[in-house]
Amino acid sequence: MQRLRVRADFLRAARGIRRTTPGITLEACPTPPNHCLDGTLRVGFTASKKIGGAVERNRAKRRLRAAAAAVLPLCGLAGTDYVLVARRDTVTRPFDSLLSDLAEGLRAAHVKLGRAGETR
Repeated sequence: MQRLRVRADFLRAARGIRRTTPGITLEACPTPPNHCLDGTLRVGFTASKKIGGAVERNRAKRRLRAAAAAVLPLCGLAGTDYVLVARRDTVTRPFDSLLSDLAEGLRAAHVKLGRAGETR
């Protein structure tokens, strides 16, 4: 897994597929050919000020990173960029529910991308 750090990558993902669950908003798009490495996926995390102050935003991003580390190696597809956007419930939602929200969002995004049958 590689991290998205450039704003243009986040904007491209925002124009792609978006799936919303109670704990996470998932944005996904294919990785551009010039950034695509064999067998890797890219992921970014964001939390706006709607989530709360800096403490809440940082906690939400930590939880998103932990959920991504647990779920994306199993369910993520190489050649895809994912952006996990924190929602108000991200901070307070039980972690097991957060994991299932992410897995559900990934399944729905892969169907929409036309890549549902692919495996890692």
